[in-house]
Amino acid sequence: MDEHNLEFAQAIGSNEIGAFADNLAESLDRQMKIAFEPEVRKTLRRFSSSEVAEMLRVSTSNLRNRHKDGSFPDVFTDNRGHRFYSAEEIDTLRGILGRTGKNAAAYQPGRREGDRLQVISMVNFKGGSSKTTATIHLAQRYALRGYRVLVLDLDPQASLTTFFGFRPELEFAEGGTIYDALRYENQVPLSAVIQKTYFHRLDMVPAGLMLSEYETETANALSNRIRPIFAERLSLALEEVEADYDLVLIDCPPQLGFITLTALAASTGLLVTVIPGMLDIASMSQFLKLASETVKAVEDAIGKRVSWDFVKFLITRYEPSDGPQTQMAGYLRSMLAGQVMTEPMLKSTAISDAGMTQQTIYEVDPSQLIRKTLDRALTSVNSVADELEQTIQMAWGRR
Repeated sequence: MDEHNLEFAQAIGSNEIGAFADNLAESLDRQMKIAFEPEVRKTLRRFSSSEVAEMLRVSTSNLRNRHKDGSFPDVFTDNRGHRFYSAEEIDTLRGILGRTGKNAAAYQPGRREGDRLQVISMVNFKGGSSKTTATIHLAQRYALRGYRVLVLDLDPQASLTTFFGFRPELEFAEGGTIYDALRYENQVPLSAVIQKTYFHRLDMVPAGLMLSEYETETANALSNRIRPIFAERLSLALEEVEADYDLVLIDCPPQLGFITLTALAASTGLLVTVIPGMLDIASMSQFLKLASETVKAVEDAIGKRVSWDFVKFLITRYEPSDGPQTQMAGYLRSMLAGQVMTEPMLKSTAISDAGMTQQTIYEVDPSQLIRKTLDRALTSVNSVADELEQTIQMAWGRR
């Protein structure tokens, strides 16, 4: 290395890298505020009559007639006579249908007496498998369907937290994340870190870089025999708020450390995301093998078996026209018969484009995307959510 390059190599150190991070954080915060002015925080758009009819499982003519006969309250109507509904108004209609509809129970899909809280972890050994994308879209879909949903961000990178319009490196630098509810000293109740969101029926617990400390602290806690151990901490934390929710969705980090094991031990179901490619499937195979061996060690530590109501594999970033992907998807289905979800989550420019502004396809203004592309993405995500919803209902003993 010549003298000039040596000088250049020595010119950037930890302080400069920290400055890069601070500058980026401040810039991203400004961009977020610009994107969501004047409210600063994200808000949720209104939904059309056809969207609402699909969510409620009624026909658009039924919806229209209910407004005409006065059994449904008035909502915002544009100058063309088209009705648009807020998420809260959709919930009001659902309540009316639940009291007056022919199959009233169908309009209230959440937990009933005796149903246990469903805690579903999104897991994979490899980054880029759409865990966060799947988590937030499923959470929003279920909130719109009438479930009470809590989302936990258990990834120190906090991508899910950012999706909800928070800047974790700025807003939670001093605390207020899932780490505070799991740590071994000065632990706080889970309710103290739950954030209400702009999305009706959907709450979330943010993450931040401090969560990475949980890995080291857990190793120390195990050597010092501090209890409750990691495998029990999230389960115990959830007990405090169990009555407030039907579903808990957890976005896990792309590694099998103590954070992921904490989530696995608290879960009633697992959703493993996998891209249908040879390397991704090989990585998933390694994840499953390691998870099996590690969970056995956890069982020995807590003195009871860890089991789940279901384990499903969700094919993500799927392109039906891609021959090799189609072959690998078929291979997965043949090897894991019955466990691979029938519906894949398609690779979609609509999802990518919406994500550029930290939005989902449920949030983005439909006029901002090509309608055909958006409809294709919505059909895919709705189908995945509906299939998993059937699995959840079966776990509650319903058909």
